[in-house]
Amino acid sequence: MALLEIPSRNAFDQELILEKSVFNPGDFGEVRIPVGRMPSDTRLYVNTYVFRSYHPGPTLLILAGVHGDEINSIEVVSQLLQEGTFDHLKTGNVIAIPLLNVFGFNNFSRDVPDGKDVNRSFPGALGGSLAARVAATLTKKILPFVDLAVDMHTGGSSRFNHPQARFHSRQSPAFEMAKVFNTPYVIKQPVISKSFRKTAKDLNIPAIVFEAGESVRLDGDAIHFGKRGVKRLLHHLGMIDFEDNETVHSTVIERTTWQRASQSGIFIWSRSSGDFIQKGEPLGVIKDPYGNKSVTVLSRYTGFIIGHNNASVVNQGDALFHIGIEYDHEGF
Repeated sequence: MALLEIPSRNAFDQELILEKSVFNPGDFGEVRIPVGRMPSDTRLYVNTYVFRSYHPGPTLLILAGVHGDEINSIEVVSQLLQEGTFDHLKTGNVIAIPLLNVFGFNNFSRDVPDGKDVNRSFPGALGGSLAARVAATLTKKILPFVDLAVDMHTGGSSRFNHPQARFHSRQSPAFEMAKVFNTPYVIKQPVISKSFRKTAKDLNIPAIVFEAGESVRLDGDAIHFGKRGVKRLLHHLGMIDFEDNETVHSTVIERTTWQRASQSGIFIWSRSSGDFIQKGEPLGVIKDPYGNKSVTVLSRYTGFIIGHNNASVVNQGDALFHIGIEYDHEGF
């Protein structure tokens, strides 16, 4: 019996149809969904992988690459596919998308070529901007089949995130999903307007965000926590057998804030993500390029560092540390 119960919105014997591909119970395969063309007239597709078991259960969407430069998220899903994690599901279905924002990936960019953020363009519009079209492809063609979702991300713009799962409400099934994912931090975060998670919430699809690592930089721990979290979730849904011998303590973070740079210069941090810090504790130094002036960065808060800035040079006002300041350290 599944330890985490998520009802299915569709009859199990109903055909799952993507583009012109039809998937019945027991079927699996790849669907290439067209999302547009490059200026060279090269057609771009979102490669979508569908796995159906022979027995009723929920449909889990595993989504990555909403931001094209978040390589860790892409690699998590890529490795899960390569290892055959979804090949023999006991119940339910999995839809896996390793790379949604193909445009951003090709340009080593978080966004699409017009500068818009796909994750601020949901639910999207098939006749809208490029970002809106990519978002609409997911909203209109994939989400009608989905019962719950994991949206994989990494930190952006040189920011590193300690492995964490984000949910929007303790009353939502998303909180239970985040607990099952078993990351060092489980963070309550309101849904953001026009984000994937907001659209999922509007459609009554429980969704969590997994954050780990830094953009354009592979990180073994981030990938490991992502793969392990997905397998734990699948196991708790009764979809696969998985024995986890690495359970970590999860601290629940109720509120976070940013500590920002008081001046510009070369930034050298002495504390980093995963550390517990006290108000007034040194976190690093900011110095000028000439060795004349140096300012110690003192923590304005007591809490857990859940993310930090790896940029070597910072401007006044730049985010240096993301700190969880209201927390339940007993966690689970």
